[in-house]
Amino acid sequence: MRILPLFLALGLLCCGAVTAAFTITEVCPDTWFKGEADEYIVITGSGSLTGVSVSDGEGSARFPDGDRASGDVILAQQAEAYRMVHGAYPDYEWYDSAPGVPDLIRTGTLKLGNGGDEVILRENGRETCRVTWPGDVVCREGQVHFLEDGVWDPRPLMIGQSRFVPVSFTGVSGTVFASPDTSREILDSAIALAETELLINVYEFTSPGIAADVAAALNDGASVTILLEGGPVGGISAEEKGVAGYLRDRGAAVYTMETTDTAHARYRYNHAKYLIADRKTVLVTSENFGETGFPERGTTGNRGWGILITDPRVAGYFADIFTADTAGSDIAAYTSTGTLPDDEGGEGYKAVFGTQSFDGATVTPVLAPDTAYLIPALIEGAKKSVDIQQAYISNWTGGAPNPYLEAAVEGARRGVHVRIILDSYWFNTEGENDNDEMAARINAAAAAEGLPMEARLARLGPGYPEKVHNKGVIVDGNAVLISSVNWNENSPSFNREAGIIIENPDAGAYFSAVFNADWEDAGPLQDNLSAPTDDTFLRQEIAAGVVMLLFIGYFIRRRRW
Repeated sequence: MRILPLFLALGLLCCGAVTAAFTITEVCPDTWFKGEADEYIVITGSGSLTGVSVSDGEGSARFPDGDRASGDVILAQQAEAYRMVHGAYPDYEWYDSAPGVPDLIRTGTLKLGNGGDEVILRENGRETCRVTWPGDVVCREGQVHFLEDGVWDPRPLMIGQSRFVPVSFTGVSGTVFASPDTSREILDSAIALAETELLINVYEFTSPGIAADVAAALNDGASVTILLEGGPVGGISAEEKGVAGYLRDRGAAVYTMETTDTAHARYRYNHAKYLIADRKTVLVTSENFGETGFPERGTTGNRGWGILITDPRVAGYFADIFTADTAGSDIAAYTSTGTLPDDEGGEGYKAVFGTQSFDGATVTPVLAPDTAYLIPALIEGAKKSVDIQQAYISNWTGGAPNPYLEAAVEGARRGVHVRIILDSYWFNTEGENDNDEMAARINAAAAAEGLPMEARLARLGPGYPEKVHNKGVIVDGNAVLISSVNWNENSPSFNREAGIIIENPDAGAYFSAVFNADWEDAGPLQDNLSAPTDDTFLRQEIAAGVVMLLFIGYFIRRRRW
C-alpha cells in the first residue's frame, strides 16, 4: 500500500480528444518544508518518456531521451529535500541535489506557486493534460491533491497520510461487548493473548490497571509497541506520562505522533483506539485506555462499544495500518521515565450486559480519513431502522450540514425509523449550542416534516453510565458500526480514526439490546428544550427543499475524547 508523500497531490484533467501515454495524477505545490524544495509531481502511465515534459508556463523540465516508465513516476524539485520528508528518493529531480537521482533537463525556472499556478504535461510538444489552482483544485498548505476515478480531491489528504481502500472479510468470529459493563475483562483477556507481540494504538492511555496488564505481557516475553497521540486536547496528562514512562522503563517501545523537527504531524489527532495480539486478534473500541473507558467490573464508566475479533486476516489489516502509522517522521520515541498513577476507582455500577460471541460475520474496517465515507454509506443503505449513539453531533464549518446526520435525515424521509441518543454530560450540554440544542433541532425538523425520527439525551448518574463516549450506529438491527469517529468535521476528515462495521445478527441483537435500554432510560426530550432560532446558528435543510429550518449556529466541540 503506497503512502502518499508530504505534498499536495494533484491529478490533472486530460484533454478528452488527445490520446496520451501519461497523465498527471498528483502535485504538491504548497508543502510544510522550508523553501518547499520538496514539492513534487506524479505522472502515471506506460511507455517511452522521450519527448515528455512538464511545465508551469514559465519553466519546464523534460525527460532524458530513451527513458521509459510503467506506473507512477515521481518528479521532485530537489530529491534530497523530498527524501528528508518522505524517507525515499523520487524517480527524478529537476534541480540537482542528489547524485544518484536522474535529473530532468530543465529550461528556465520551474517552481510551483502556492497562491496560483498550473502544471502542464506535454508529449512531443502536444499538451495532453493541465491542472490549475485555484480552479481545478484549491491549494492548501500541506494538502495532497489527487485524482481518483476522474474526480479531484474526493477527500482531504494531507502530506504523508495513508490511502487504504475498503476491504471486507467474511466468516469472522469474535466477541462484542459494552462499556462500562464488561469492557475491562475483555480488554484484559485480549492483552493476555499476546505471547510474542502486542501492538497498541490509542489516543490516551491513563489506566494503571491496564498498564499493569501490559507490563505482565512484557514479563512473559511479548514485545510491546505503543503509539499515543503526542498532543491531545489539554496536553499529555500526568497520569499518561506516568503510564508511558512506566511501560517504557519495562521494555515497551512507546511512541507519540506529533509535529517534530523534521516533519509536520500527518493527522490532526491520532484518535484511534485498538490493539493487536500476535497479529491474530484485534480489539477495536470507542474508548480510551482509561478508568472510565475500561473500568473494573462493578465500577461506573463511559457508555462505549467494542469488538474483539479472532481472525489473522483482520488483525493483519490493522497491523499494516499500525506499521504505516509508526513509520513516519512525525513519530517520536517517548524517553521519559515514570511511575504508575494511583488507581482512583469510581462509583459503583451494576453490570447489566454481558458479552456476545459471534461466528460467520462479515466485517469491514473503517479508517479516517481513508474510508470514513463508509459511515454515511452504511446509513444510506438502511431499509427499516437506524439507531445512533454519539458523544455529540455538530455541523460542518461554514454552515454546511453534517453529512452523517444528513444521511440519517434522508433515511427518515424514506420511511426509515431513526433514533438518536446524545451525551448529556455537563461539558456537552452547558453551552448555548451543543447536544441539548442539537437534539431539539433534530426533533423540530422531524416534527416539521412528520418524519419517523427522534433524538434523546442519555440518562447518566448513579446506576447509569457516567457519560456517553460512544460513536456507534446500528442499521436494520444487523449491521453495526463500532468506532472512534466523532460526528464533527475534524474527526473523519483529518484525524487518524479506526472502526469496524460488523454484519451479523447476533452482534446486531446484542447492541440493539444495549441501545434499547439506553433509549428507554433516556426518555423523551424535555418540553422546555426547543431549537434555537437566533440567526447566528447554521441552517439545515428540511422538508425536501420546501421548508427550511434554521439550524442555528455551528457547534464547535473543543474537547475530543
